Amino acid sequence: MRDVLSTLLAVWRAGGTAGVGTVVRTFRSAPRPAGAAMVVAPDGTVAGSVSGGCVEGSVYELATEVMASGTPVLQRYGVSDDDAFEVGLTCGGILDVFVEPVSANTFHQLSAIADDIEAHRPVAVATVIAHPDASWVGRRLVVHRDVADGSLGSQRADAAVTDDARGLLAAGRSEVLTYGPDGQRRGEGMEVFVASHAPRPRMLVFGAIDFAAAVAQQGAFLGYRVTVCDARPVFATSARFPTADEVVVDWPHRYLAAQAEAGAIDARTVICVLTHDPKFDVPLLEVALRLPEVAYIGAMGSRRTHEDRMARLRDAGMTTAELARLSSPIGLDLGGRTPEETAVSIAAEIIARRWGGGGRPLAHVDGRIHHEQGERQSLPAS
Repeated sequence: MRDVLSTLLAVWRAGGTAGVGTVVRTFRSAPRPAGAAMVVAPDGTVAGSVSGGCVEGSVYELATEVMASGTPVLQRYGVSDDDAFEVGLTCGGILDVFVEPVSANTFHQLSAIADDIEAHRPVAVATVIAHPDASWVGRRLVVHRDVADGSLGSQRADAAVTDDARGLLAAGRSEVLTYGPDGQRRGEGMEVFVASHAPRPRMLVFGAIDFAAAVAQQGAFLGYRVTVCDARPVFATSARFPTADEVVVDWPHRYLAAQAEAGAIDARTVICVLTHDPKFDVPLLEVALRLPEVAYIGAMGSRRTHEDRMARLRDAGMTTAELARLSSPIGLDLGGRTPEETAVSIAAEIIARRWGGGGRPLAHVDGRIHHEQGERQSLPAS
């Protein structure tokens, strides 16, 4: 919902009603993940996407109907061999889209949720998308780490969903949960979509060089909260890195250690070391490679720089297991030359590590195009 929030809030604050379609569940090769949303404003304008173009027309019509009726609808889209060119996903995937009317009357917490997202405060929104009693459908519960606002229909249901939503929020996952009609753990009948709005994952870029500006731009494009850090104040300026969320003047190893101590580094954090200078690299990587868990650590440099860096790290006492966490030289082999092309290769490696891609041309790979998170393939040798 993050990418359509400004459009939705404009309608909400003007006292209007928008039709909002949200992907709540996907199967096989669906093009958009759970949580992707499309907003249809009262004047017919559209923001966002639920399928990359496959079913947008049908969702638009349904959202228009829902705005008029005020009744939310859970709709499944997919294809069959006999009906592949009707409204559906020609990629062969299946997705469930929950379409609901959103206004200040139906969703009074929206502005507060927007404030939480803007301030990087974790918040989850649990919405009933299916229930034997139609009056429950569309009810929502807003869940924070320590409080919850709203009700799904009973204390029992609220308690069960609040507990489970906090677990999903901690993991940064959005998914459909199934309960009995009154929130029973064993049973079925009620389906609740929990949309987790965790803070954006962080990308820490060390080294205020021209390549860092290109990497910061790629990171912002991919949805990371980007920090550029360098010990040299003449280079570490906001003017040189306009797409970064913050530019920090500090010794890289000291800044990273302080961020880890403050609990600001988590399993989604990516670290890009672009200094390729041992007086910066080695102390920084000693800290980075000993962090409990991060998503990615990459270091820039030539083959010679890489070998020298590895020798220095071994001399500093780094173990083989710790060094195995390092992607160096950084990036996939795309043949790039410019800072922008290099940044694309770095972003490609980060994406491959996140989703388990192998970095090979899709034309040369069989099976599903979209991997589930946690599936791993071997990256090709450099």
